[in-house]
Amino acid sequence: MANSFDFNKTMLKVGDTISLEYKIRDGEKERTQLFKGILLMIKGSTPETRNITVRKISKIGIGVERIIPLSSPNIVSLTVDKHSNFSKSKLFFIRDYTEAETRNKLYSIKKTRKLKKPAAKTV
Repeated sequence: MANSFDFNKTMLKVGDTISLEYKIRDGEKERTQLFKGILLMIKGSTPETRNITVRKISKIGIGVERIIPLSSPNIVSLTVDKHSNFSKSKLFFIRDYTEAETRNKLYSIKKTRKLKKPAAKTV
């Protein structure tokens, strides 16, 4: 399994923040619901068997995960909000982090340390 793939001309990668609009049927009514979260895992090798796991933190701080089959006809749209520079294939370790810690881990810019010049010796 790879940690990135193409879906409707959109490149998705593990660690990206995505917005997913999903059709939900309530009896005879039909509505779309927005699910915005971090892409944790990509499973499946062919487009017919491919599933993604998306995790979001609710307003009260509880994590909610959803497994979405990409071959589902209920997907209205899938867009990438923010790209990550992370390279792991599965991000299960972020289940233990708060929202701020997750943001710092996945989207931080790697800083380069400046080397101090040695002081001139006086004899």
